Amino acid sequence: MNATQISFPDQNHIRAAYSRIRQHIRRTPILEMHGADFALGAFPLFLKLELLQHTGSFKARGAVTNLMSRQVPPAGVVAASGGNHGVAVAFAAKKFNVAARIFVPSVCPAAKRQLIQGYGADLVIAGDRYADALEASKAWEAESGAMPIHAFDQHETLLGQGTVGLEFEEQVPDLHTLFVAVGGGGLIGGIAAWYQKRIAVVGVEPQAAPTLARALEAGRPVDAEDGGIAADSLAS
Repeated sequence: MNATQISFPDQNHIRAAYSRIRQHIRRTPILEMHGADFALGAFPLFLKLELLQHTGSFKARGAVTNLMSRQVPPAGVVAASGGNHGVAVAFAAKKFNVAARIFVPSVCPAAKRQLIQGYGADLVIAGDRYADALEASKAWEAESGAMPIHAFDQHETLLGQGTVGLEFEEQVPDLHTLFVAVGGGGLIGGIAAWYQKRIAVVGVEPQAAPTLARALEAGRPVDAEDGGIAADSLAS
């Protein structure tokens, strides 16, 4: 994506996307706790339970937004994923009766491979890293004419993930600091676009998988180490 193609989402774009996808996603609940429970002081904490979203993650929002905002060609859609995005695209493709081919690296968890196939998508194992799967997906895009749905670096994906912020503000209107997990950056990018610096949005990533930290240090996307995670897909 070059500078002339970049389109920055804003609240109006995100609100319009939400109105389109609302009937196809879940408005996930908020869990209120107290900071004292975690030795963090006497103030309230709020968790937004996106694990209760379709497919088990916020990724369904971006996938559905892509399918509802773009003209899908006869060849269907194609995506590269480490797991969650692929499951979400497969889910959205099944919902709208669209063919989907999902490229994943060999490290993609077996449970997520099964989910992708369970939704009826064509699953392809391509290489050992996400970058390998992404290159393979681009080759299929060129060969077939399928529409690519990027896991994070795409306007429609950001719009969909930004609806997490829209819901969060409606559910907790006086929030002043929001901690957001960072992988590829689609979730925090969409949420930051919604809040527009009205609150503090803080990125959080595993100490041994400092993808965003390394990119900020370098001033551009760079390869970073990938470890120290407690569950799959916690690192980009």
